[in-house]
Amino acid sequence: MALLDCINDVTAAIAVAASFSVSGMSGDSAYRVETTTRLAQWRIDTLSSTYRKSNPFRIGLWNWFLTVERNKHFCVKLYPEVSNLTREKPPIASFVIKLVSSSSLDRKTIVHPGICDKQLKNSDDFVWAVDTLFTGKLIIDVEFLDLKIAPPSGGEPASIWTGHPIEKHSNCTALTALARMLTDSIHTDITIITSDGSIGAHRAVLATHSPVFYGMFSHNLKEKELSVINISDMSIESCQAFLNYIYGNFQASEFMMHRLDLLCAADKYDIADLKEACHESLVEDIDAKNVLERLQAAHLYRLDKLKASCMRYLVNFGKVYEIRDELNLFIQSADRELISEIFQEILSVWKGY
Repeated sequence: MALLDCINDVTAAIAVAASFSVSGMSGDSAYRVETTTRLAQWRIDTLSSTYRKSNPFRIGLWNWFLTVERNKHFCVKLYPEVSNLTREKPPIASFVIKLVSSSSLDRKTIVHPGICDKQLKNSDDFVWAVDTLFTGKLIIDVEFLDLKIAPPSGGEPASIWTGHPIEKHSNCTALTALARMLTDSIHTDITIITSDGSIGAHRAVLATHSPVFYGMFSHNLKEKELSVINISDMSIESCQAFLNYIYGNFQASEFMMHRLDLLCAADKYDIADLKEACHESLVEDIDAKNVLERLQAAHLYRLDKLKASCMRYLVNFGKVYEIRDELNLFIQSADRELISEIFQEILSVWKGY
């Protein structure tokens, strides 16, 4: 029994020495919080004033602060640093916080009942008032059990730790493997015939992205029987860009070069996300050389935002006068409904002057 008591005394002495080896700290070191991945400890040698605030410390995505205030009660606060990240993605925290007082071998610990899924934005979101007035050396120990973020679009908050890096890595690996299936022609089971060549692809991948392709392969159509799809209105380069998008092998320069062809294919095969991506991109760089072509595309594929942007460029900014020859040729072949809309837009602007 005496040996056990001796071991306990030595263990306690080591713990005290380890906890307060910083007793000679001065300056910023007295406000530093030691951290591991999920654990933070602030070791305070002595509270020489009624209020003290720690230096910022990193846990998860955020910088945090601890403060202590000694008045009628002993108050501890934990809160994230005010920043754009905190405003946009306030942490939803679960943690256990303890106060450990040990100015001698007799350690006294007070444990908070625990916080579960509490959103923390401001310094007053978590305040722990303790009746005991601590003196001497003190440890504030915070163990973060979880940190979550609420999705911007709503729904259940997701942990930043539980499976998040693994999920990201898994998605990246899956996309790489999918892209290799296309680039290395791994077990392709359908051939796409373009205007100037052919490319192997996979029925399952195409059918997953497009209800039109799904219908082709689900019914007794010639594409199902012959294992061939004829896309003669696309070049092999634009078709490659089309497939790269579907297979998750997005190439920015390739996409920009073939946007109009991709828009046509997205509309034809009912791939809404690709159509919207082309739409948004085409709005961004309208100029005198492409405005009429894009106006035609906007009318053909029912793209209201692109059409309004082209009309505004031509009429409101007066660019219609700079491309009179091109406009005359355009009017000779354009859809009558579109021509009518152009003139109505011009008349409405003139009436405003």
